[in-house]
Amino acid sequence: MWKLKIAEGGPELVSLNNFIGRQHWEFDPDAGTPEERAEVERMREEFKKNRFHKKQSADLLMRMQLRKENPCGPIPPPVQVKETEVITEEAVITTLKRALSFFSSIQAHDGHWPVESAGPLFFLQPMVCIFKPCF
Repeated sequence: MWKLKIAEGGPELVSLNNFIGRQHWEFDPDAGTPEERAEVERMREEFKKNRFHKKQSADLLMRMQLRKENPCGPIPPPVQVKETEVITEEAVITTLKRALSFFSSIQAHDGHWPVESAGPLFFLQPMVCIFKPCF
């Protein structure tokens, strides 16, 4: 089973920040319980079946591992608001609790949020264009 190693280095690597933000995958064929291995196999089959429709893996292996390491309780169910309905304070609070629960469960122990495409400027450019016109 693949395991995400976070903020770990080796004797051949040098770091000035104790490897904070570093992430790499290692394969251990004996890792995990039979239930976890079955879940990983189910996710692999699902990705294989949909790989031409959804190009990204959605970081499912990473999320499964981090949720096990960061038990934050269940994520509240989503709030359904119709287009003409007034948004209540309770709906906003529930939505914020959902977001905080989700992001708390997938945060690494060194403080960063690991992702499949972790380039520092990869997602920044579209955001700059949204908030400031690009010419």
